[in-house]
Amino acid sequence: MADDIPRTGGGSVWWRVDWVRWLVFSLVCAGGSLGLSWLGPVVPLPTVARATGLLLAVFVLPLATLLVPVLALRRVPRKKRKVAWQLIVPVITGVAMGFLGTGAGGQAALADRGVWTEAVVVGMDDSGTNHCDLRSVGGRAISPSLSEGDGCEDWVEKGDELRVRYDPEGVAGPTADRDRSSNGGLLAVLFGAAVVMGTWGGVRQSRWDREYDGS
Repeated sequence: MADDIPRTGGGSVWWRVDWVRWLVFSLVCAGGSLGLSWLGPVVPLPTVARATGLLLAVFVLPLATLLVPVLALRRVPRKKRKVAWQLIVPVITGVAMGFLGTGAGGQAALADRGVWTEAVVVGMDDSGTNHCDLRSVGGRAISPSLSEGDGCEDWVEKGDELRVRYDPEGVAGPTADRDRSSNGGLLAVLFGAAVVMGTWGGVRQSRWDREYDGS
């Protein structure tokens, strides 16, 4: 990275401007991917708003981290434009944060408003990843279904009773695990990688655009 940093004159001013500009842009994109996916189950948002937020978090914002720096190239002809390899990282980490953020938001939602209850397995789909349809012993349907990683294991059968924690709002997925692990550390690493590499890649793109001489 050191070779990309002009140290004197007007070049250093341009580098500082680029650094701040792309840092802010990377923070917005990475924070949006994580925040929108996390807020969906926590608030909880309506289904349409939640789906829209997840679409933005998983696809639109990660792609923006790649496309915006490329489209910002004004001097370089379109057919000669290239992409700094650093910009691939925020695309991948942005998608990961979108999916993992939803899970982390679900955990936060259960911690805040979750209710423990005895539930009966009224249906099970084991064609791929296991999913158990649950109903409380009082007759209330529990939505969404219980996933394999949260307690719908291979040994579970229709008619079995499980003690689960569920979301009365029907947004966060239920769990039978009292010690459900958190992805907070992994999300922090992904967020940091997205911001650092996105900023670095954006600075490289801007410098290449300024120095392009058409040769």
